[in-house]
Amino acid sequence: MTITIALAGKGGVGKTTVAGMIIKYLALNQTGSILAIDADPSANLNMVLGLELEWTVGDIREDMLEQVKTSLNTGGAAMGTMPGGISKRDYLEYHIRASLSEGQRFDLIAMGRGEGPGCYCAVNHNLREVVDSLSRHYAYVVIDNEAGLEHLSRRTTRDVQHLIIVSDPTRRGLVAAQRVVALSNSLDVKVEQLHLVVNRAPQGVVPEPLQAEVDKVGAPLLGVVPGDNDLMNFEFTGKPLIDLGDKSPVYQAVVGMMDKILHSSPAR
Repeated sequence: MTITIALAGKGGVGKTTVAGMIIKYLALNQTGSILAIDADPSANLNMVLGLELEWTVGDIREDMLEQVKTSLNTGGAAMGTMPGGISKRDYLEYHIRASLSEGQRFDLIAMGRGEGPGCYCAVNHNLREVVDSLSRHYAYVVIDNEAGLEHLSRRTTRDVQHLIIVSDPTRRGLVAAQRVVALSNSLDVKVEQLHLVVNRAPQGVVPEPLQAEVDKVGAPLLGVVPGDNDLMNFEFTGKPLIDLGDKSPVYQAVVGMMDKILHSSPAR
């Protein structure tokens, strides 16, 4: 069984940082391979993980459609195939697998830019099938999402065991978290457990004036991540955040949360 962990929340709350710390935790504490999926069009999870990123799934899709368009205009391949007779599904699967960035104990795939003005229904169906097929070979899948959730059903048909909603210690962030909870109820994807994480909290605690907003979110508070100067220095210098020391208060906060939801056991 693959355990899928998705992260959501409004832009700028630190979802990608938390995703990076979760991947670090899984790599150090759990057995089994890990697939990181960067579903944010800005695609910067690779910087957190210290990986190069050459192609995104969006790039592959656009390249494929351009080849089909060119071939059709010159009387070439049929609608269901690429030049040379390869099927679109096989083309996507080959290039998506080739686009994986490989780290130590984890791989990364970036979804990249959203759909353009053309018709993408059939292509996106194939993309979902390819990504889901790829995911089945990993013990853990960690999905770093953009601010909304409506795209999650377009990216995968897999169930999500843990949806972690990240907020900063502001009323705006927590109101956005409430909206994410409401959106999660309308997804085609089944979400088994919802969790709230408050990131960059002073002294690692929820400020008292915000406690009422936390209670309104509709997801239990999984944990609080403190602000940290070492992490800020990594951000300033461009160092991969995954290289933060194991004693980092940010990483240790995530360790406590992941121990809680995974019970320190590997994927089955």
